[in-house]
Parts: sequence; C-alpha cells; structure tokens
Amino acid sequence: ADFEGLLDRIQSLPAQRVYSLPVFTLDFCAQLLEELDNFQRSGLPTGRPNTMNNHGVLLNELGFDERFVTTLREDYLQPITSILYPDCGGLGLDSHKAFVVKYATHQDRDLSFHYDNAEVTLNLSLGKDFSDGNLYFGDMRQDAVSGGESVEVPHQPGYGLLHRGQHCHGALPIASGERCNLIVWMRSSQLRNHQCPMCDRLPQLENADGYGDGFTGPPAPDRRPQPGNNCSLT
Repeated sequence: ADFEGLLDRIQSLPAQRVYSLPVFTLDFCAQLLEELDNFQRSGLPTGRPNTMNNHGVLLNELGFDERFVTTLREDYLQPITSILYPDCGGLGLDSHKAFVVKYATHQDRDLSFHYDNAEVTLNLSLGKDFSDGNLYFGDMRQDAVSGGESVEVPHQPGYGLLHRGQHCHGALPIASGERCNLIVWMRSSQLRNHQCPMCDRLPQLENADGYGDGFTGPPAPDRRPQPGNNCSLT
C-alpha cells in the first residue's frame, strides 16, 4: 500500500493524540513470538526490558536493532510521526529503545500509571490468548493531576498505538491468558540534548552502549554527533 493509503487506515482514538494503525500481519506476529520464545528457552542471559516490567526481552540482545527496528522506525513510522507529532521531534526521531513485555496472570498482570523515556512511543500488541488488559491514558506529565479522568483504549493484535512519550498511561490487569507487546520508545536527540525528558534539566552525558538513552555527545573529528549517551542525572 502507498503512504496515502496507510494514512487512511490510521484511526484517531478517544484519548487525545493517540492513534491506532496496522503494523504487522498476524502471521508475522506469530513468527516473532516463536522467535522470542526460542530465545527465552535458550537460557542465554537477558536484561529486564525496563525498570517497571519484570518479564520480557530487549530486542537489541537478539540483534534486531539495525535490520528490524531501525528500518521500522525510519521507513514506516517516521513519515507518520512527522505528520502526527511535529512538535515532539516527529521528523527527527533518530534513535530508539525497543523491547517486548509479557503480561500473564502468574507474572506481571498490569502496569501502573507512568510516562515513557521517549518523545513518541509505539505500543503494539503481538497477541497470544488473553482477556482484558486494556491501556488507559490520562493527562500529559506536565498537566497530570491526582485523580484525573482516564480514557481506556483496547488492544488489537497486529495493530500499534502511537502516543506521545510524556502522555501518562498504564495497563489494566489481564483477566486470563498471556499477552505480549512490542514497545518502541522513539527519541529525538535534537530535543533531548537541550532538556532531558526525565529530569527536565540540561543532560549531563555519560557513555552507554548502542543508542543509550538517545542523547548525542559532542561531534567527532568527522563532525558527526556521537550516539550512545545517557543522562547521569536520571
């Protein structure tokens, strides 16, 4: 399908500036889940996907960053985010952190209210058999108030939800089964080099592996910014 045809399939959801769009076929979702299951059964060491989820996989540990997630971000998502989120660095999302999280009745059942270390987030349901467990969205972090209203948004396997990283959200408990979600935190070094989105200060950089947290250091002799930095203040 062409780009205009894809735009026609993007659905605006009740939560402000949250959109649903088709990303993967169900067959591809099943193949990716099988590959993730094989990796977890291998017994190879793996890190936690993030500080809130206990169960899942970092995709860079499988070598999926360059040929899979980077291509997804640059060729498929960035043309869309440049239109939907120009104020969030949508055209300049030059790095990411990608991981799969797993929810199950005997493991992590839900996820508390939070915001992401991202300018724009893709949250995609890969499926498995489950019931309940919808996402819910509140205010932006800068406007969040205790006890504010939230909007519930259902998940559909193969479809992704796009939202601003600073948009506070959570996941309701699943009632049965198991659900896996692919999360891509997309980041703009042009924005976060001036202000860290987690501490709201000018970042103090320290070296990190891969993309780090999306900050870029001083240019190298070839005048290219150096990727792979974290903010030591967060």
